[in-house]
Order: sequence, then C-alpha cells, then structure tokens
Amino acid sequence: MRRRGQAACGLPIYTAHPEMSAAPEKKIRVVVAKPGLDGHDRGAKIIARALRDAGMEVIYTGLHQTPEQIVETVIQEDADAVGLSILSGAHMTLVPRIMDLLKEQGVDDVVVTLGGTIPSDDIEELKALGVAEVFTPGASTQQAIDFIRGAVRA
Repeated sequence: MRRRGQAACGLPIYTAHPEMSAAPEKKIRVVVAKPGLDGHDRGAKIIARALRDAGMEVIYTGLHQTPEQIVETVIQEDADAVGLSILSGAHMTLVPRIMDLLKEQGVDDVVVTLGGTIPSDDIEELKALGVAEVFTPGASTQQAIDFIRGAVRA
C-alpha cells in the first residue's frame, strides 16, 4: 500500500515550495544595432555587455546595418527592445526610417532606445517619432538597464 507523499515505486514525492513553482520570468530580449556607416562600436559593445550581465538576452547586429536589416532582426529575434547606437550624425535620417519600417511591419510593442552623440535639440522630435528614450554621452549603463527593464515590463 502506498502512503501519502509516495510515488507508486515507493519513493517520496517532493513538491516545490509555492513561491518556487512559478515559471521563471522570461528574459528580456534586446537587439543592439549600429545603423548606417558609423564605424565606431565601442559604446554599443559596452551597452550590449552591460545588458547581458544584467540578465538580458542581447543580439548584437554588428556595424553598418541598414534600417531594413535592423527591423528584420527585431522581428526574427522576437525582441522586446532595440537599442540603436549612432555617432555619425545621421540619426534624423536613420531613426525615422527604422520607426516607419517597424510601423509598416506592425511592430508596435518594441521599446526603441537611442544612444550616441544626439544633439539635445533633436531629442523631442525623436521621442515624437516613438523613441522611448535617448541616452547621450555621460549616461550610465545602469540608466539604460533600468530604463529598458521598466519600459519592457510596463
């Protein structure tokens, strides 16, 4: 005869503590991209590593990505967020194109952030296009981590 708490083979059955039985939280997936002809990616790599070390899954696209390549990667990777890094000054051309492509593809649930040398005069226009946050030189990696976590979970 089997006692309560025993499997048919006679071994004890262990149940998880109620707090432990919940499924683990899904990792936040972030695409980090360098659009355009900008060849400087040190900052993008630092952010990618910081996000990874903070427990996020990071897909780094590498240098010289077209807006079309970036949007395709966001879709294929089922990303929660995309971090664009632009130092070339082409942000007012590249970011609107990326935002348009995301809308055309029906991608309206991805948090778009931008980092780099972005003049303060352009930030409001970029946010009006749908960019959630702009990180300028001097912003800490922790600011980016905290923002992406909060924005994705909201």
